Amino acid sequence: MALSVSVPHSRTMPMPTSQRSIVLVDDDRNILASVSLALEAEGFKVRSFTDGAEALRALAAEPADLAILDIKMPRMDGMQVLERLRASSAMPVIFLTSKDDEVDEVMGLRLGADDYITKPFSQRLLIERIRALLRRQDANRAAAAGQSPAVGAEPALVRGDLSVDPERHLCTWKGLPVVLTVTEFMLLKALAQRPGLVKSRDQLMDLAYGESIYVDDRTIDSHVKRLRKKFKAVDPEFSQIETLYGLGYRFKEK
Repeated sequence: MALSVSVPHSRTMPMPTSQRSIVLVDDDRNILASVSLALEAEGFKVRSFTDGAEALRALAAEPADLAILDIKMPRMDGMQVLERLRASSAMPVIFLTSKDDEVDEVMGLRLGADDYITKPFSQRLLIERIRALLRRQDANRAAAAGQSPAVGAEPALVRGDLSVDPERHLCTWKGLPVVLTVTEFMLLKALAQRPGLVKSRDQLMDLAYGESIYVDDRTIDSHVKRLRKKFKAVDPEFSQIETLYGLGYRFKEK
C-alpha cells in the first residue's frame, strides 16, 4: 500500500537524545528508506532490517529503545519476532499492519505490542506514537526508581472510578489496571476530559490519526469497541462510554 515519503516538518523539538535508538523491520525497502529518513531527521538512531531473524540477532547484540515491526513478512513475521522479544524484553513495540488485519492486530496486542498503526499512515502520526511510548517508558523507569514526576508533567485525570495518568501511560478502573494501546489511551483521555460532551467520530479521528490521513468510521468504532471490551474484562458492569448514534461518543457523567 502507498506510503508518503515526504519528511514531516517537526512541530516539537526532538527528544533529548543520547541517541534514542529504534529498530525498524519491514520487507518493503521503500518504507524502510522513507521512515528511516523521517526518524533520523527527528534525531533518532535507526537500524533497518528486511528480515525478522536478522533484527533479533542485532537486538541481542545491541538493544534498542523501541521497535517498529511489520506484521506481514516472509520467513519470520512480526508476531513471531514480538513473541521472541517478549521472552526477554519489555521494549516498546509498534506494529505496522494492513487495513484489514484486525485479527492480527488483536493477536499482536495479546502478545504484548504497545500500539499499532494501519498502512498507509502519516509519518507525523508514527513519530508522535513513538514519542508517547518513550515518554511512558521514561516515566515508568523514574517511578520505579522513586523519582518525582518531571516539572510540567501532565497531572493524572480522575473521573469517578476512572484514573488516567498520561505521564506514565497508566489507566485504572476501580483501582484495577486496564492496559491500553497509545491510540486507545488518547481516545479515552479525550472523552474523559469533558464528561457529558459528545465527541464526533471526525474529532476522534483527527485526535488519533491527525488531519492529514483519512480513516473510515469503522476504525474509530473498532478502537471504542476494544476500549469497552478491556474495561468490561475488569468490570462487567462498565457502561461509561456511550454511543450517540449519528453523533459520536461521550464519557458518561455520574
